[in-house]
Amino acid sequence: GPVGGDVASDSYNNLFRDVEGLRRLGVSHYRFSLSWARLLPNGTAPVNPAGLAHYRRLLLRLRELGVEPVVTLYHWDLPQALQDAFGGWASPVLPQLFHDYAELCFRHFGGQVRYWLTMDNPYVVAWHGYGTGRLPPGVQGGPRLGYLAAHHLLQAHAKVWHLYNDHFRPTQRGKVSIALSSHWIKPQHMTEKNIKECQKSLDFVLGWFAKPIFIDGDYPESMKSNLSSLLPEFSQVEKKYIKGTADFFALSFGATLSFQLLDSHMKFQQLESISLRQLLYWINREYNNPQIFIVENSWFVSGTTKRDDAKYIYYLKKFIMETLKAIRYDGVNVFGYTVWSLLDGFEWHRGYSIRRGLFYVDFQSHDKKLMPKSSVLFYQKLIEKNGFPPLPENQPIEGVFPCGFAWGIVDNYIQVDTTPAQFLDSSVYVWDVHQTKKLIKVDGVYTSKRKRHCVDFAAIRLQISLLQEMHVTHFHFSLKWSLILPLGNLSVINHTLVHYYQCFASELLRANITPVVALWQPMIENQELPVSLAKYGAWENPETVQAFVEYARFCFTSLGDHVKFWITMNEPSVKNLTYTAGHNLLKAHAKVWHLYDKEFRRSQKGKISIALQADWVEPACPFSRNDQEVADRILEFDIGWLAEPIFGNGDYPDVMRAWLRRINSVDLYNFHLPYFSEDEKKLIQGSFDFFALSHYTTTLVGWEKEDAVKYDHYLEVQMINDITWLHSPSRAAVVPWGLRKLLKWVKSKYGDVPVYVMANGIDDDQNMVHDKLRVYYIQSYINEALKAYTLDNINVQGYFVYSFNDKTAPKYGLYRYVANQYEPKPSMKHYREIIDNNGFPGPETPELLCPEEVASCPECHFFRTRKSLLAFISFIFVAFIVTIFFITYYSKRAERRYK
Repeated sequence: GPVGGDVASDSYNNLFRDVEGLRRLGVSHYRFSLSWARLLPNGTAPVNPAGLAHYRRLLLRLRELGVEPVVTLYHWDLPQALQDAFGGWASPVLPQLFHDYAELCFRHFGGQVRYWLTMDNPYVVAWHGYGTGRLPPGVQGGPRLGYLAAHHLLQAHAKVWHLYNDHFRPTQRGKVSIALSSHWIKPQHMTEKNIKECQKSLDFVLGWFAKPIFIDGDYPESMKSNLSSLLPEFSQVEKKYIKGTADFFALSFGATLSFQLLDSHMKFQQLESISLRQLLYWINREYNNPQIFIVENSWFVSGTTKRDDAKYIYYLKKFIMETLKAIRYDGVNVFGYTVWSLLDGFEWHRGYSIRRGLFYVDFQSHDKKLMPKSSVLFYQKLIEKNGFPPLPENQPIEGVFPCGFAWGIVDNYIQVDTTPAQFLDSSVYVWDVHQTKKLIKVDGVYTSKRKRHCVDFAAIRLQISLLQEMHVTHFHFSLKWSLILPLGNLSVINHTLVHYYQCFASELLRANITPVVALWQPMIENQELPVSLAKYGAWENPETVQAFVEYARFCFTSLGDHVKFWITMNEPSVKNLTYTAGHNLLKAHAKVWHLYDKEFRRSQKGKISIALQADWVEPACPFSRNDQEVADRILEFDIGWLAEPIFGNGDYPDVMRAWLRRINSVDLYNFHLPYFSEDEKKLIQGSFDFFALSHYTTTLVGWEKEDAVKYDHYLEVQMINDITWLHSPSRAAVVPWGLRKLLKWVKSKYGDVPVYVMANGIDDDQNMVHDKLRVYYIQSYINEALKAYTLDNINVQGYFVYSFNDKTAPKYGLYRYVANQYEPKPSMKHYREIIDNNGFPGPETPELLCPEEVASCPECHFFRTRKSLLAFISFIFVAFIVTIFFITYYSKRAERRYK
């Protein structure tokens, strides 16, 4: 685990400070550069003895620490005298002068150095130092001079390699290479033309130097054919001399070149990307499987970020993981990795506006003190573990859920199709046989209508057959308040729809599936409120509270016979809720809960609660107290806001009140969080029978502002993305352990309450192969729920997958909807298997014997829902008995008469 470092942080005068940083990290090697200008101020003799002594001291300290030096001879700091006298690398005399400087270095330091790099990033030196003039020495010589400088750089490098090979290798036994920088590029479209353009882009940047050194001593064909006379030529002798002048492939990849110093025309209209793994594979194939040493790699954070550099950590994690994958899966030969850099330094083309160090340097301070950032702790632990060994808590466990566990599926809204399957027209028709051969309606004559039956609805039969195929025990859907009571009160009732819901619930019970019904779920348009309520302030208006209570009473009365599992409100979105609306929402929920509790619970014997959206929030820097504080704050604002009054102390979380007091005092905002009266607190506190939550993903948060687009000024939180996490097509992160952490948090906050995971699911892409992501998602999240139940003793009573089908929730369904047909996806079958096993039983798992449920008594239920059929059967039975009685009675009388 190596590190690079340089000079703006004044390493020259702070040698022991820097070495202390290395000791803390526990790295195996340290890359630093010698300064040509410091050792030979004029570019040629005489030597500066202070410079020699400095580097000797550094090498000695490194030896004492057991850290391997990786030394660069030239990192863009040409002695000014050579620039003035010869025009720098534009001159053909430079290679010989560089050879003389290298000889001095090999002679004085070669005994302690095993890895030498002749120069750093010749592409940037040639192109931006002499072509565009964006970097020192700032010569705007255009492409011709850029290509000439590169020509001389290659000759200089080869000279130095041969010098070492002939005169120093036999005694010093080191290795020499050149640090080449590259970007990665991917095609706009997967066409042959675009792929060729990508190849050309890499040829023009990396191949420009790598092909002469690693393949044949000459420039890439694409450069020669495109640039013709602009590109200098090597003689046959020079080609032979340059070919093979590297003992390993030294690669630098990251923010120096990528997206910064790569001119747009070098991309050849293709897309730049920061994929290190692909680049390593390409180098492996292009240059005959060389040994690769990554001598510079990292990203950057903004200049204002001091200590908690989360973005830097996650880029580092991504790059190191990609390197590991390249070694493990792609067979690439990578033998070392170097983070750039040890300290924040002066970034040539961006000054101090970005930071790329592991240690924070206060550039203003006199002594330039070092402060370790969070990335130091991250890198230190990574070096200690030599990679990413699997964490024991993330290993799947075996075991099963308790008896009576609710295995469910969610549908936002069931499809309502009230088209009857039977012919229900009550008119009378006459058939005109003679003339028109058509049916003619007889006006004013009607037959008696037969009663509507649930079997008339074909849509219900289809949906229930799919649910039965899934083996779920519970089905969760929401009613549409806006359609049941279009005017928001009981003056107009949509009886057809209510009948449909009654049928749906009773048919579910017949299929042995428990309906779980939400009274209200906010969707986009009007939040699913009746239009009259939506128009007059929605939940801002206290009258909505009373309207909701009336609506709830109506639902309990009409559906309560079949529904024993109620949700007052499903996933009220805190993101779009004002504090006043939230206040009314809580009162409405509590009033409805008490209504059920007092008037319906005894007769209907059901349970009722609220279902809250609850994604987990994790501190981006796991070791940072500030980040932890932000995470706690967000959890309270996202979940605690509605949960604390109901499941906790009857009032909003203290964290919320304190934070709002703090920001209101600054007077930028005026956010008033209302207060509850003592009676209201009593009303709201404890208005639950269970804790229902929807959980989809986990987000990372930090306190240091890094990216304005993802920064919330109001809560002072920076959203961070861990790019190494699995993501769905809509960029939702798959983080199974987040569910377990959330469940533990709920228990720690609200005690041992029964918990239902009321919705958990992920989107897919139509092209997803074998639905692998969702299979993995469901498997892993349920396994984390099992850990919460068995290892953390959390009272988890049910788990519901979101969602039933793609028709009502596009891309989230376990059933595809194609050409009016429902097709099960592989994830449905996988979920069914988990349900059949009641979890993940292993060979060690004791068998769970569940008593047959007497309470639900399907037979009793059969009789309850078939009253008319029963009446008919009993009538037949009585008639049969009476008939038998009369037959025997009269036959006996007849016998008596004949006697």
